Amino acid sequence: MSNRRLIAIKEALSHLPMENSSENVKVSDYFGINVFNNRAMQEYLPDDVYKNISENIDKTDRIDKRIADQVASAMRAWAISKGATHYTHWFLPLNGATAEKHDSFFSPSSSDNRNIEQFDGGNLVQQEPDASSLPSGGLRNTFEARGYSAWDPSSPAFILDNTLCIPTIFVSYTGHALDFKTPLLKTLSLIDKVATDVCQLFDRSITRVYPTLGWEQEYFLVDEALYHARPDLVMTGRTILGHGPAKGQQLEDHYFGAIAPRVKSFMNEFEKESWKLGIPVKTRHNEVAPNQFELAPVYEEANIAIDHNQLVMVIMDKIARKHKFRILFHEKPFAGLNGSGKHNNWSLATNTGKNLLSPGHTPKTNLLFLTFFVNFIKAVHDHADLLRAAIASAGNDHRLGANEAPPAIISIFIGSQLTKVLDEIEKKVKDRKMTPDEKTELKLNIGKIPRIILDNTDRNRTSPLAFTGNKFEFRAVGSAANCGPAMIALNTIIANQLIKFKNTVDKALDKGEDKDETIFKILRDYIEKSRPILFEGNGYSEEWVKEAEKRGLSNFKNTPDALSAFVSDSTMDLFSKNKILTKKELEARWEIRHENYAKVIQIESRVLADLAGNHIIPTAIRYQNILVDNVKGLKEILSDEQFEKQADVQKHIIGKISEHITEIRKDVREMIGKRKEANTLEKAEMLSQFYCNEVKPYLDRIRYHIDKLELLVDDEMWTLPKYREMLFIK
Repeated sequence: MSNRRLIAIKEALSHLPMENSSENVKVSDYFGINVFNNRAMQEYLPDDVYKNISENIDKTDRIDKRIADQVASAMRAWAISKGATHYTHWFLPLNGATAEKHDSFFSPSSSDNRNIEQFDGGNLVQQEPDASSLPSGGLRNTFEARGYSAWDPSSPAFILDNTLCIPTIFVSYTGHALDFKTPLLKTLSLIDKVATDVCQLFDRSITRVYPTLGWEQEYFLVDEALYHARPDLVMTGRTILGHGPAKGQQLEDHYFGAIAPRVKSFMNEFEKESWKLGIPVKTRHNEVAPNQFELAPVYEEANIAIDHNQLVMVIMDKIARKHKFRILFHEKPFAGLNGSGKHNNWSLATNTGKNLLSPGHTPKTNLLFLTFFVNFIKAVHDHADLLRAAIASAGNDHRLGANEAPPAIISIFIGSQLTKVLDEIEKKVKDRKMTPDEKTELKLNIGKIPRIILDNTDRNRTSPLAFTGNKFEFRAVGSAANCGPAMIALNTIIANQLIKFKNTVDKALDKGEDKDETIFKILRDYIEKSRPILFEGNGYSEEWVKEAEKRGLSNFKNTPDALSAFVSDSTMDLFSKNKILTKKELEARWEIRHENYAKVIQIESRVLADLAGNHIIPTAIRYQNILVDNVKGLKEILSDEQFEKQADVQKHIIGKISEHITEIRKDVREMIGKRKEANTLEKAEMLSQFYCNEVKPYLDRIRYHIDKLELLVDDEMWTLPKYREMLFIK
């Protein structure tokens, strides 16, 4: 075994399970202690200021400077009491990560030698971070550095690593959104208004509606020493070569199995740190693939949930390093094994405590449920391509449609019982006026929903969007992704659809038509038009691909093709008329996504060429030379007959090694030539298409030959840790 690989394996095996100290402390005793939440604000703010800021947050009103100064003073005192020395505006730029620039509270005074800690309303409300070195899609030039981060009071500040972190939006000097939070907040405001208007048709006590989100985060753990011995993992987050192990996930013995002590110790610590930050992590378990795990929190308001997901990924990475692990959020870090997703469970909640996607106990409340349920289906049907674009990435392309991930074709699973309910509405409601008996029968049938909905929670794992009892689960979001793009798209299409619905109802009511009958007829029309998007079968089957094509559903198999929906006329119209994103902002996001895709494939191509030239080929040649010398030696000690038998086997292996080396060299040379061609392209879309169609195929071809060499070359000479060594945590 090569020295490099042997050292890495020995290092990995040397890590003993790390047990946390058994502190007899309830989670409820310290949950949220590092968050400037309502409890902290009540303690540090005067009663009138606390009441004012709470009302402003609930109503999303602008906060005046006097209030901001008092909040900043209280926030500073609270943070310093917790040991914080710095503060930062914490935002979510378009690279999908988090960003922060730290400033110290400490401020030396030159006049009277009195050193003090300063932090006022101006520091809280707005700062000017660099806006040129983060992705902008052409919205900013390199020499135009100024941008603004502005406080988001609806997401509470928190302390991380002795730094007060203030969630903010991030915009350019010209006011264009350079982050995910800015358009998200606009969608939340829009959906609140339009969904409340619809609710008022049924229940006047509902005065606020907000999306809730419960994300499920899947991830892999790899031992740190083995991670560092794999340049592809370090540079790309996935293994771009490596033969599958004899045993992978086929025995189904990892899913929901007992959690290894060392992994459990890691989980215990990151959960504790998450709870301190008010992140309500609830569930943890082994996932299907070896070394794969999942965590899930309790649902929260979408804005806070997205912040918490980004924050928990940071915490997990930090704690994993402490436990000598490296965490992999890549959607497909190991070929042939399950990929990782980030299932986004979406619903709508009201100020009265009702989940609008949960049926009530009467036909009236069930009609409210059906209204939102059917409008959701109609919205997805009309904008399926946009949802596909929202979750597109180079990493997710490896996952979609493989090993329990949903396919690239967007469809909705609702279950047999709710399908029958929709069938009943479609059958009973005609274009003519309904008879009293028909209306009564229909109301009686939809009144049965509370009884049957409990039997409707089976989830179709092959469906990108599945209704699971009281929410829609958007399963196609990638594990490394920010939840923002998917939620921005989903919120916008739902709000837009609800506006259409309400306008149609209002026109009918103005003509004196019956409200319930009007709503039933509109829903029937939506059900009929949305039928193509509903699918209850196996999304992996070839039959579904053919059937989806017949239904007119798109099947974008790669990111460059899927991204076209970002700049389609319907998308431009959707976002601009609802004042979520301007045409220029959409084009910028489209360009950033194309650039990112091309850069990811470019990096993977460079890494693979380096590994082929500096690891694989030299190792294969060394082993080949040993075999050649062995053949020469055999001739000296064996009879001609014995030699021929032995030499034939050796010569066959030598020949196979030569074939694979020749193919690798040829493909690497051609791949590098293609990259040079790519350097002549300037437009982001052309570049990503070129990398997808001309460069990416070489990654699979080169990998094939390398993985064959892995089986031929002496195990002790192979320099890189193998799948069997990386995938089973001791």
